[in-house]
Amino acid sequence: MTNLADWSSFTQAVSMIELCIAGYCLYILVKPFLQSAKVALAAGGTFFLTMLGLYVVPLSSDMFMAYAFGSLMAFLVMCGLERGNYIQKAFLVITYFSLRWFTAAMAELLYDKLYYLAANTMWYKGNPPMRLQFVVYFGVCVFYLTMVFAITAGAIYCIVKSYVYKYERMSMRELLMLVIPPFLGAVGYKIIHYYRFFYIQKNKPAETYDMLLLIYCGGAVTVVVILIMLYQNIKASQEEKLANQLLSTQMDNLKLHIEQVENLYQDIRSMKHDMTNHVLTLERLYEGNETKEAKEYVQELKSAFIETVGEVNSGNPVTDVILRGWQAEAEKKNIHFQCDFHYPTDSNINAFDVSVILNNALQNAVENIGGSGELLISILSYRRDNAYMIEISNSFTGNLRRDTESGLLITSKEKKDSHGYGLNNIRKIAGKYFGDIDFIAQNGEFILSIMMMIE
Repeated sequence: MTNLADWSSFTQAVSMIELCIAGYCLYILVKPFLQSAKVALAAGGTFFLTMLGLYVVPLSSDMFMAYAFGSLMAFLVMCGLERGNYIQKAFLVITYFSLRWFTAAMAELLYDKLYYLAANTMWYKGNPPMRLQFVVYFGVCVFYLTMVFAITAGAIYCIVKSYVYKYERMSMRELLMLVIPPFLGAVGYKIIHYYRFFYIQKNKPAETYDMLLLIYCGGAVTVVVILIMLYQNIKASQEEKLANQLLSTQMDNLKLHIEQVENLYQDIRSMKHDMTNHVLTLERLYEGNETKEAKEYVQELKSAFIETVGEVNSGNPVTDVILRGWQAEAEKKNIHFQCDFHYPTDSNINAFDVSVILNNALQNAVENIGGSGELLISILSYRRDNAYMIEISNSFTGNLRRDTESGLLITSKEKKDSHGYGLNNIRKIAGKYFGDIDFIAQNGEFILSIMMMIE
């Protein structure tokens, strides 16, 4: 026979299961955003254990503060086990904190309504056996737990699916934009819930506040999901704009490559056309024992050949053409050009991607060089374990201004819509190979470092 102890034990079991659902839902929310599923599992487990501890030994009667403390512990565990992108981790726990209130409140309101309808039936008012009453209570609790999981998991599914750029670093501005609306929504929920509880204590009908709170929580969940979707659409639009700019730059670089190769080809054809005459001239000089004149002629021929083909030999014809072109451009402006660049032939790095880096970096170097002494541009490359490094430096005496959001330089050119994309394009290519860029200005020179990982 069912007794009150069974009811109490079952109620506690329902609370435990609800905490398990809460921990699991946090796990499925943060898992796609973390590198390791174990960290997500640790975050969800920490949230569950923290809330379980506060349930067994309550330190505060305010559940709002209890869930805030559980979310804080989950955040600290994520940050401790997987460093980096802390702002995004804060966004995840704050978003879940607000969702937890809204979805649980909706499930509770539906549970109250269902239990009220069941308790006011003629059959229930006829005082059925305690065991049958327990069956009704059991069924309503199962309905409540099912709704808690369904509503929370549904909202999380929409967020995870719409959030495309899960591994991108989030700025503080983006965090505030995304968390202020749900936070204010949680505060509004507390206000409505207070008045609802006040009417219940006064034994007054609270149906109006029940319906208002249900609509409010449903609207709040919808707003959170739509806000994140709009944010991701904006990010996608920005990425598309940057991709189009990169494509435009690559097309311009390709045209420049073709022109440089055509010029080199014409020079080689001219030398090939004259080679027969050069050979005949050398034969006549040696036949006449004019060795000195022959050596001088060979030296002149060698100089002409070097001027045509170039001294740069990077190991790849595409990068050779680019480096020779910018070397010639630098020499026109009386800039000394030092090159110790070697293309990583035994790697997964594409020559065209390297060409985008070289063109953008060397263009910036040539256009922004300055100083009172000898003007110098230097480029070198080297490998450090599985990292391929490119360093490009130029004489520089100005001041650097970094953008606080992107960390890149703020261009000083007047046409900002057509300039200033160089470093953005370079970072885009470096990111393709799980690398990044950095730059410093010291001792009268600007140094740009590009890192790309080699498989």
